[in-house]
Amino acid sequence: MTLQPQRQILVVFPHPDDEAFSSAGTIRLYRNMGVPVTYACLTLGEMGRNLGNPPFATRESLPEIRREELKEACKHMGIDDLRMMGLRDKTVEFEDDEKMVKLVTNLIDELNPSLIITFLPGYAVHPDHEATGRAVIEAVRRIPKDERPTVYAVGFANNTLAEVGPPNIEIDVSNVKLDKVNALKAHASQTAWMIEESTKRIDDGRPMSDSWLHFERFYHYQFED
Repeated sequence: MTLQPQRQILVVFPHPDDEAFSSAGTIRLYRNMGVPVTYACLTLGEMGRNLGNPPFATRESLPEIRREELKEACKHMGIDDLRMMGLRDKTVEFEDDEKMVKLVTNLIDELNPSLIITFLPGYAVHPDHEATGRAVIEAVRRIPKDERPTVYAVGFANNTLAEVGPPNIEIDVSNVKLDKVNALKAHASQTAWMIEESTKRIDDGRPMSDSWLHFERFYHYQFED
């Protein structure tokens, strides 16, 4: 689809690298158009399971390493407004619901975004992903209908296609594929193994590295009220 004009984009994900996997190409395309993008990353992903391949981080050093990786990834996406929100990895699901909604509401009130990118509640697999998506959707739901920003939501649970159907937003990011790859590579502590393996796997008859990086897919969230 053709990119829709936007005034301001707000990206809300819980972990460094969530943005690189899901939406780095879309972000880069909008930045190339001059659209301001703010990325609110809720945690530093300090409980990430990987320590590099081969390992170069420790449990003690991982938080600061991931902080710097996130900054580097943002350079490749063109993001110059990065907000590190200071929550703790793997505890977002336990935060007070109203606190989380207020966090998102404050960002919306400040930035007045026309588009928000986040996770699709119920279909985002990780508890922190789910809590983030819920907070964003609830914050937007409380806004009067005619003032609500558009929400592009990322859903990738195994049951997503069966229960929700295919994503209704597909963005061709092949022109900025290198930027997306570099954003992924920036998160080296978590992605080095994946990038290596992706060159060996086959998806739809093509090398995975030549297919999944070309398109980013989202659900245009539809509010019932």
